[in-house]
Amino acid sequence: MPPSSVSASPDTPQLQLNFVPPPRTRQRKRGQVARACDWCRVHRIKCDSDNPCSNCKNRGGQCSNSGAMKATTLPHAYREIERLEQRVEELEQRVEELEQEKERDAEKSVHQLQTPLSLPRSVSDGQGSGTGEQDLARSGLKRVWEGIYISTARSQQKTWYGSSSLFYFIGRIDAFLAVAFQQSHLADRMLPDSASNLLDGPTTVAAEDQAGQLTPPTDDPINTGEYLTSTQEEYFLSLFWQSYYTSYPILDELEFKKYYRSLWVTPDEKRKPSALADIVIALCMQYGMARLPSVERGLNATSRANVSNTDATIAGRWYYRRCQTLLSAELESPIISTLQCHFLSSIYLCCASFQNMADSTCGLAVQTAYMLGLHLEPPQSMPRRERETRKRLWWTLYVLETEMSMKLGRPFLLHDSSTTCSLPADDHEIAMLVGSSFAPLGENVTWLTWNLYNTKLLLAARTAYTAFYDGAPDTFNAWNSQPITERLEVWLKDVPEVIKTQRQNNGVPFSTDRSALQIEQFAPLWLQRQRLLLELMYHNLCINLYRPSISFTSATAQIPLADEMAMKCAAHAMALTHMMHQVLTSTSILAGWLEAFQWQWNAAMTLVGFVLAYPHDDSTGAARTTIDLSVAVLENFGNSFAVAAGAANIMGELCAKVDVLIEKSQGKEGFRLDKVQLVTGYQEVDDESLMDGRFPALPSMDEPLGFCNITAPELRGVLAQSIDIIATDMYDDFNLSGINDSYPNQ
Repeated sequence: MPPSSVSASPDTPQLQLNFVPPPRTRQRKRGQVARACDWCRVHRIKCDSDNPCSNCKNRGGQCSNSGAMKATTLPHAYREIERLEQRVEELEQRVEELEQEKERDAEKSVHQLQTPLSLPRSVSDGQGSGTGEQDLARSGLKRVWEGIYISTARSQQKTWYGSSSLFYFIGRIDAFLAVAFQQSHLADRMLPDSASNLLDGPTTVAAEDQAGQLTPPTDDPINTGEYLTSTQEEYFLSLFWQSYYTSYPILDELEFKKYYRSLWVTPDEKRKPSALADIVIALCMQYGMARLPSVERGLNATSRANVSNTDATIAGRWYYRRCQTLLSAELESPIISTLQCHFLSSIYLCCASFQNMADSTCGLAVQTAYMLGLHLEPPQSMPRRERETRKRLWWTLYVLETEMSMKLGRPFLLHDSSTTCSLPADDHEIAMLVGSSFAPLGENVTWLTWNLYNTKLLLAARTAYTAFYDGAPDTFNAWNSQPITERLEVWLKDVPEVIKTQRQNNGVPFSTDRSALQIEQFAPLWLQRQRLLLELMYHNLCINLYRPSISFTSATAQIPLADEMAMKCAAHAMALTHMMHQVLTSTSILAGWLEAFQWQWNAAMTLVGFVLAYPHDDSTGAARTTIDLSVAVLENFGNSFAVAAGAANIMGELCAKVDVLIEKSQGKEGFRLDKVQLVTGYQEVDDESLMDGRFPALPSMDEPLGFCNITAPELRGVLAQSIDIIATDMYDDFNLSGINDSYPNQ
């Protein structure tokens, strides 16, 4: 009986007891879930709201809930809302992470060249390093275009060059010859000696001259050294306005001349040190000395190829040295002249064959341009003369960096995504504002028009280059329905006639018909050079863009598209060589122009690779004859600087090996090329006519290759196998044993 209160009447003694009931223990309510998971529901056991639930977690199985969760009570609704909010936060965070990854991948795609279908291979041994696409996918490795590690300087340290570079193509030729002649080769032995093989830098001295008078000053590099008089400086500066100025219009002529005069306090005293004046003089000394015949001209071929401290390619190096010393004080707070110095220094180094130093200096110029904000559109409040100078400087740097990156096969440093600067103007008003006295060329054409179309040419070539080398096939979208060469064809249609070199016998400029040039006799030298450089640059870019189609294996022998592209590559190389030969033997327009020599070397080695890869092609005879013509061109350049003489010697040795392989391949004894049928059904051309520069008009190789139905991924698939060197099937029908006894090891 539960306790109770007892009360007595008022008349009796009272006894009162008050009882307080004990607290009642509240039973905890069982936690409920809106819906049990599938496994717990089937086995009719208690489930919780975790995902995965504790039961599924303990048993190590999959936790799933196929039924839709329904909120039948208000607490259930609150929990469902919390769950959905948490899920939304997770998804938003994931979306943000994916966007960041996409931005990083987009930036990385600009810096890295990816390959569609081929695994990385070693150029030196010709053997693959992977076991297949599935193995590559499982490993998580990124497919990249092949490259080559090769020593191109005095040091034995090897540096990397990409698959679009001539160094890589030389590596492919070297690997092919190693198999064909059954002897080991070194690709760097197929490179001509240059100043970079003698010196660590333009301002250092060869080991044998360390104790001589040519040791550079070390106490005061600014005020001491071997410098010119005012008259001598004026001579070399006069070369600048007719040569580099019209090709790289990054200076204001009036402003520079006014600035240069201010550096001379009195005519009898030395000029004040100036980084900009020094590098302009150094560049013109290099060009001016390269125009003159070398003292070794009458020596034998081997002696002419020896590089010395007096080589023309490193003339003006003390001016270059002082420029770099002065520039070190401007790195933290650069100005426009700082960028101009970096730009011209890169050209000087490139012409001296210091490829890596030129690339590094170009990168420094790019960073300086970003610091100065040249990638942005100049404000309208700025005077037009200054606005246009900034535009020309930015886009000329863009051209230099693009050309250098494609030549070396390395990632681009300048990006279109961050550029808002418009192309520079070329009208008569701005041509006069920059101080030039050059006469106008037509109604809407000035001396600045060449620079504008040269910029557009590099933009078109860069677009084609990027479309081919960037991205994997499954992520390739931009050019899926466009032919690879469409941009170059569109550019060519817009080039004004006045900046084209006309042809004899109704030949077509910028074609591959190899017709003789009609050089305008009374045109200014700068205009003649502009016309030639624009067309030579066009052919050189086409060579590099088509060269991956040259295959040293039989894997693509049955693919007409790859063969047609390889023939177009050879056609552009032959057109360039014929142009160079006629110009050098009949004019002085390109005398001493070191970049023209580099283009010829590029074309000559490409032709060697084409003849080796296609010994039975109809174009092989013409290509082989043009190789002899290229040797003559290189020897002409070799009269002025040693690296060209060395290149001619290498080509002569390669020609002997090429002839042996062609002779055995065609099964002919005493194989000669005194007369070669250039194109089936057309006129024969002998060596005497070629050397005299008398070239009949030939059919062009510029007809469309039927790209309309070929997308870029399919094209890259066609060319994928042409990168690999693992066989010499085309020469399997004859014995090569004993052939290498006649040739020295390389």
